[in-house]
Amino acid sequence: MGRIGVGGLVLLLLGFLAQRYWGINIIPSGGVGGSGSETKGPPPDPKNDPDRETVEFIHFMAEDLIKTWSEIFAAEGKKFRPADLVVFKEGTRTACGFGTTAIGPFYCPGDEKAFIDLSFYKLLKERFGAPGDFAQAYVLAHEYGHHVQNILGYEDVMREAQRKDPGRKNELSVRFELQADCLAGVWGHSGQKRDLLDPGDVEEGLAAAAAIGDDTLQKKAGGEVSPESWTHGSSAQRVKWLRRGLEQGSIAACDTTKGDP
Repeated sequence: MGRIGVGGLVLLLLGFLAQRYWGINIIPSGGVGGSGSETKGPPPDPKNDPDRETVEFIHFMAEDLIKTWSEIFAAEGKKFRPADLVVFKEGTRTACGFGTTAIGPFYCPGDEKAFIDLSFYKLLKERFGAPGDFAQAYVLAHEYGHHVQNILGYEDVMREAQRKDPGRKNELSVRFELQADCLAGVWGHSGQKRDLLDPGDVEEGLAAAAAIGDDTLQKKAGGEVSPESWTHGSSAQRVKWLRRGLEQGSIAACDTTKGDP
């Protein structure tokens, strides 16, 4: 099975316009790995590890996302199953193929694991101009939104729609990704209600969504804006759907299949 996610957009910025497949990004219930390996239990915590705080933040986010979505599913009479998280550098094996830094964070539905490349957060800050904890949280929440889609069967529906109408493949990919943005906003809505977010956090998340829109990345890569090649949506579209999730806080509000995305 394939993969896709926020991290895949790094390819546009770096000029690696390789083919990308369906995938998603999610959070942990089990192991954390580094340098392409997965181990059970807490990650190494040397005092001089420059990634320690980032890994700790990823774990905090993962736990909160699992708690939030478990409660949302329970309220609808459904059971939520968490996924394992693998934090990696350079590369790691997955059921979707070999994951590398060039791909960035992604979710593999084949093994229901989120693979988080630590170097992406540095790119997010330095190249995408989207610093801040909530910008990082948005990336994780987007990927976890893909896991929610997978559990609810939305990914299978989207794959089938692409198979039946290959001419709409990119459009359907965009709508799928925008739904994951909206689902990230649903988590953010819960965080706001619980006073988990600090002043300015929402703006950080919206700025991150704008920074990694397909049109913005194409411009930064020095190419022309080509909507027919988009897979994740424009900056305006990503901001629109993240904001909708933040404001309305429900899965039902995230129906991107109708009207203009």
